[in-house]
Amino acid sequence: MNFQKIAVPILGVVLVYAAWRGYGWPGVALVVGGIIMWMLLHFTRMMKVLQRAGSRPVGYCDSAVMLNAKLKPGVNLLHVLALTRAIGEQLSEKGIDPEIYKWTDGTQSSVTCEFKRGKLVKWTLYRPPSEQDTVAPISTISN
Repeated sequence: MNFQKIAVPILGVVLVYAAWRGYGWPGVALVVGGIIMWMLLHFTRMMKVLQRAGSRPVGYCDSAVMLNAKLKPGVNLLHVLALTRAIGEQLSEKGIDPEIYKWTDGTQSSVTCEFKRGKLVKWTLYRPPSEQDTVAPISTISN
């Protein structure tokens, strides 16, 4: 069970009660207004991230290497969507935990992310071999 799903509403109720006990109805109005403002800011951010992600191809990111460098364990899917500005290509079945998404860039490098209960657990970077990665024969000069 996610602790935040229980703690955040309880904290809101406690704040409203404390405002009522301390300042009466004006305090309740102030705290409820603050909670509503916080919810609206969160909703606006979520809608903006999804609007940007919806206008790009599914599973595309600008640079898989940079995405790999910016990822941290424990961030949520919305944060990763904000980093990539695109919805990931879902590799796992819908509704099955863990969820696995993949983002690929123009060089066919890709990052595959695994989310458990909405939080990033692990990710892998794949870079295809390039022509420079092949081993060239070393020429030696002898006298």
